[in-house]
Amino acid sequence: MKQIAIKRSIERVPGGMMLVPLLLGALIATFLPGTPMFFGSFTGALFSGALTILAVFYVCMGASIDIQATPYIIKKGGTLFAVKVGIAVLLGIVFGRLLGEAPITAGVFTGISTLAIVAAMNDTNGGLYMALMGQYGKPRDVGAYSIMSLESGPFLTMVTLGVAGLSAFPWQTLVGSILPLLFGMLLGNLDREMRSFLSRAIPVLIPFFAFALGAGLDLSKVWQAGLLGLGLGLAVVIVTGIPLFFADRLTGGTGVAGVAAASTAGNAVAVPAIVAAANPAYAAAASYATMLVAAAVVVTAILVPILTAWAAQRFGGSAGNAMEDVAAVPAKTAHDQP
Repeated sequence: MKQIAIKRSIERVPGGMMLVPLLLGALIATFLPGTPMFFGSFTGALFSGALTILAVFYVCMGASIDIQATPYIIKKGGTLFAVKVGIAVLLGIVFGRLLGEAPITAGVFTGISTLAIVAAMNDTNGGLYMALMGQYGKPRDVGAYSIMSLESGPFLTMVTLGVAGLSAFPWQTLVGSILPLLFGMLLGNLDREMRSFLSRAIPVLIPFFAFALGAGLDLSKVWQAGLLGLGLGLAVVIVTGIPLFFADRLTGGTGVAGVAAASTAGNAVAVPAIVAAANPAYAAAASYATMLVAAAVVVTAILVPILTAWAAQRFGGSAGNAMEDVAAVPAKTAHDQP
């Protein structure tokens, strides 16, 4: 039987395994909204099971995190992590006072919300970062993502929104949002075979929760996401990229790792829906925010490799560095493949 290169074609799209199923789900929700109810059973469950699939995803994601890191990895990853999250907190405070929980509902900036901004800024595209540092950095720079991967999930976004003075979340909800990740970390660090077993499931789960997320979107309400998403993606690269560049240089790097971290993770697309499920105050912002963050994923996936290559040429990174300083580097997962 003649084979069709479906997977290869999807992966040609930046963040394709996340974005193509998301768009497919959104198209069905927009033009055939009765499909889940019509079929019901397992088919209907595929349209509404995003949170359940994400819970499993974060267990698997946690299992891939190795807590045994060298001092350099802790310093590098911890610095980039603190700067990225710190910028999101600062912006959350500023825009939280200007916008509150609700999105802008009229004008050119319709759909922009504090939730969209914080979700886009908070989480780095891990697959993209590791691929770029594998080419332009050193193995220990790749390993820094073992610390940065703690950005994954809704926990930090919830904390950021609370710090910004917006509607807070009960402590049980905050703990519940990070427990799957912590449980996965426990399993993966107690048993390497469990780490290997669970890590392999990460790329498989991505298109399924992406489709379910898309099934909750009505494209007719978020048509401006393209232009606004472009602006949000540019903002992520500029607003986080410049501080991350200097933070990397302060930790003894060339700045290249900082530029490589100035992206939005594909997983961040799921955060608005999770936040809205935990606190209805954000329900109005969630659908717009999902599309805006998805657009930012694409924009940063295109721009960050270009800027990283330029920074490596200008400030002194090279593929040859990959032969130096071989350290304990976690196995590359399919988390947010570029």
